[in-house]
Amino acid sequence: MIPPADNSAAARRDPAERKRDREILAAVQRGDADAFDRFVERFGPMIFSFGLRMCGNREDAEDVLQETLIKVYTRLRTLQDPDALRAWLWRIVANECRMSRRGPRDPGRQVNIEELLAPREEGGTPMELPDPDAPDPEASTIRLQDRERLEEAIRNLPPTYRIILLLRDFEGLTSEEVARVLGISVPNAKVRLHRARLALRKLLLGAEPPRAAKGAG
Repeated sequence: MIPPADNSAAARRDPAERKRDREILAAVQRGDADAFDRFVERFGPMIFSFGLRMCGNREDAEDVLQETLIKVYTRLRTLQDPDALRAWLWRIVANECRMSRRGPRDPGRQVNIEELLAPREEGGTPMELPDPDAPDPEASTIRLQDRERLEEAIRNLPPTYRIILLLRDFEGLTSEEVARVLGISVPNAKVRLHRARLALRKLLLGAEPPRAAKGAG
């Protein structure tokens, strides 16, 4: 099972989190002694987790983390817009994932993350999941199995779908930021995300999803 990064996507969309990003960026650009260490502590787990989900193995995820941090270290002081930090960072991460030595598993399989967390039984009836805050050990086991199932499904997505799903639903980027990271239009990003969520849903329901067409919106 892939360990989650320390911040949720919702937290990373929080204004307080954005403010913290700006403070760390300002410290790096001022040349504060420990500023880059703080940057690595904040973003390193997110980058590694993203690389692991995209590449499917620890070796490539470690390479993605290392190469990303090298590029960030040499370029971060030139970033002009603090609010563009995350989109700028994830563009570097996405490029490093594309260049990784080992590809993930054969593409071909994918659900809206929120819908995944409310999976359905046969016949379409919503399945009752235990309260995430409940201390019941049996409930914890169910959640663990559900999480592992989600991770497995994501690893089986075509890379085109996997990357947009991770950026939007795991990292909390806006559609505009995702489009900037991937170098596509906002409408294309929305269409691709919709297809990715549908493909994930089919995987989670045990059906074979359509493969992503080359250059598909």
